[in-house]
Amino acid sequence: MTTTPAAVADPDPIERIVVFRALALGDLLCATPALRALHAGFPNADITLVGLPGSGALTQRLPYVHEMLSFPGYPGLPESTGDLRELPDFLAHVQTRRFDLAVQLHGSGEIVNPLVAAFGARRMAGFDDGRTWSPPQHAQWMVRWPEHGHEIERLLALTDGMGLPRKGTHLDFPLQPADREALNQLWPGAQGSPKPYVCVHPGSQLPSRRWPLERFAAVGDALVAAGYTVVLTGTAPEAPLVNSVAHQMQHKAVNLVGLTDLWTLGALIEKAHSVVCNDTGVSHIAAALRRPSVVINSGGEVERWRPLDTERHQVLWHDVPCRPCLYEVCPTGHACAQGVEVDSVLRRLDLEIPGIFALSSRPVSFQRAVHA
Repeated sequence: MTTTPAAVADPDPIERIVVFRALALGDLLCATPALRALHAGFPNADITLVGLPGSGALTQRLPYVHEMLSFPGYPGLPESTGDLRELPDFLAHVQTRRFDLAVQLHGSGEIVNPLVAAFGARRMAGFDDGRTWSPPQHAQWMVRWPEHGHEIERLLALTDGMGLPRKGTHLDFPLQPADREALNQLWPGAQGSPKPYVCVHPGSQLPSRRWPLERFAAVGDALVAAGYTVVLTGTAPEAPLVNSVAHQMQHKAVNLVGLTDLWTLGALIEKAHSVVCNDTGVSHIAAALRRPSVVINSGGEVERWRPLDTERHQVLWHDVPCRPCLYEVCPTGHACAQGVEVDSVLRRLDLEIPGIFALSSRPVSFQRAVHA
């Protein structure tokens, strides 16, 4: 790690900060502890987030983010595949803002350090991997990118290196009373059902990260048979996945696919007995709202992305040599997903479900994530 003075000792006042974190919902939630620390270190500065267009709903409610700029995309960033013809105008606009500090909170810096430097801020803070370009020493706070550990701790390594005070490691997902009322209008059972409900979320952005749909259906049937209401969730583009689970279930579920927005989904999870999902944004919402969850991690980096609370949130995965997966669709039979059985998920739900050991004729094959 590059040795630098504490950020608060900068002789020139830092009043305008731009942060680059153009990643999906779960990634942005994992950045909230670092954003809190940044705000604590510069309490009088306005913080602008450069993020994906879909991040606006969350950033509007984060009290330490004052503005969001939608990122148009950049070569080599798979999450940002927008129209690159918009990039020159975007950079020109950011440069006119004359930010005092640009913070690269995106990753190792191999691709994005030159991009963030092009924001034209007076100073830059961020990560490097020891091989990539970094700004001149006098104009930066740069920290070596941690190759291991949880994403929350990796990002806090930057604010720690800047000498900024931590404000906890919890995730921020600020619900409002109107969200709960909107959920009650959408599905009155969220408030008045005599039976507890479990949210089952079978979607994920990449097919390689999805547990088999028939296994989600089997989990749903076991829950209904045990006296729980099953609520199926997902975005509108995930409707084919969720409807397939509903069709394969022998029992009736409440299907809310495509009907919830970010905040009604949060209100739904807030009241749920528990959540069953892939390693996706919903798992981080459950972590933020402190609702128990069972997360099936297919192909991802468990150590990096599992919830920090390993008692409330159980992560199951099957170890294979090709982790972490770099494919959108698995080319080799999806052993990482096939290796997690239905009964192993049910065991982790902390439910009274008789006969779960008979649900699968194959031997149980799972591992539980452990604290690094």
